[in-house]
Order: sequence, then structure tokens, then C-alpha cells
Amino acid sequence: MHENQTESKGRPYILGETTWNIVKETEYQVAILPWGATEAHNYHLPYATDNYQTDFVAAETARKAWERGAKTVVLPCVPFGVNTGQFDIKLDINMNPSTQTAVLKDVAASVYRAGIRKFLVMNGHGGNNFKQIIREVGTEFPEIVIFGTNWWQVADGKQFFDEPGDHAGELETSAMLHIVPEFVRPIDKAGDGSTNPFTVKAIREGKVWTQRQWSRATNDTGVGDPKMSTAEKGIKFIDRVSDDLADFLVEVSQTRIEDLYEK
Repeated sequence: MHENQTESKGRPYILGETTWNIVKETEYQVAILPWGATEAHNYHLPYATDNYQTDFVAAETARKAWERGAKTVVLPCVPFGVNTGQFDIKLDINMNPSTQTAVLKDVAASVYRAGIRKFLVMNGHGGNNFKQIIREVGTEFPEIVIFGTNWWQVADGKQFFDEPGDHAGELETSAMLHIVPEFVRPIDKAGDGSTNPFTVKAIREGKVWTQRQWSRATNDTGVGDPKMSTAEKGIKFIDRVSDDLADFLVEVSQTRIEDLYEK
């Protein structure tokens, strides 16, 4: 541990908590950008659910990696995501993919100027899709390798939950009961997360995709029943996810960019 870290209570791997004297002397190997959304999550979870979760998972992942010698830094969470299917849900804040591209370019430029060449975008919102954005941003910063992950897909939710759900269901509610239980309303206040499937067979079967209009596809903005949610399930799931992602951070921090492919 750097001696100056004893002067601050901030975690040195969380950029928003640490100070210039520490940052300027730390050779960070990997930067992590949590990216969430601001949107309704049934009647029992707050609008910032995706942000709370992604921030927490990023911090836990970085902590575990840091304790194993990987110099990681978690950037502040981007709180707005793609919500183009939710325009009529009051105060669901939309950020278009083109805007996300511009934001990621600017952040990547700052990461590059800091001398960091490995950059992980940690997504916490189903409406976000960073693959094509990472492809485009990567052409402007070929010296940086940009990775992407959806944290809730790192582990198999079916191993931890009776019915994981897709949005404000058992998985997300259990995670929130672990992370910020004070912001979770009693489960009996929640809707059942029932949905209204598409009438067209090929769309229902996943052979053809179209965006869901949230006010028509859902009855309470949730997808999945939260009634079986517990903090204990959330702890176990997030522990598995953060363990696996910490393994990645440790390995990638020790791997030179030129050695990412087998010879």
C-alpha cells in the first residue's frame, strides 16, 4: 500500500474517492467504466437500480483484484442508458447509442492520456449494447484494448434464483436487498412482473427481434416476479460474479497486449 493512502479513507481503486497525490503516483493497469441507466423498476425498486448495482459490482471486482496486486481503477458510473422503448414511462431518461459513442470516445481519450491501455466497460442495463460502439471507438484508439461485459450475465442466474427475471425480478431485487436494502420497498408492494408477449410467433421465439414498447409489454414496468428475492441470494450471486471478473482483471493486468493471442 502506498504510504499516502493511510492519510485518506478513500479506496485507492475508486477514482471518485481518491486524491491527486495518489493517482499521479499509481500506475493503473486497467480502467473500469460502470454504465447503468435511470428508469422505473416495478413499484419496489428505485430508478437508479442499475447504477447502484453496477457501481457496487465494479467496486467489489476492483477490490478483489487490487488485493491480488492488479492496479485497477473504477471510474464514476454513467447513469443514463438506452431507453428508446420507454419514452412514455415518466422520467425514464434516454441516452441514444450515438450519444453513448461520443461519451465513450471522450472517456477513452482520457484513459489513453493517463497511460492506461486496458479498458473495461461494465454494463448494467439490458437496453445498452456496447459491442458495435466498442468497435467504433476502438478504431480511434488502436493502442487501447476495450473490453465489454454485462455483469449480470457473468454467472448463471438459474443456479442462484428460482426465477431470475429480466427486469426488477428476483435477481435484481435480491441484489438490491444486499447492496442498498434501505431503498427497496416491501416486496408485497411490488407488482408481479407479468408481461404481455408479442402476438407474432417468430418474435416470441427469438427468431426475429424488435424493440419492446415497455408500457405495452409490461404491466408494472417489471419483468419477472420478485416475491422469492432475498439478500442472501444476492450476496451469493454477486460474490460469484465479482470473483470471476476479478480473475479476469488479474489475468489481463498481467498480460501484455501483444500477448493477448496465442502464437
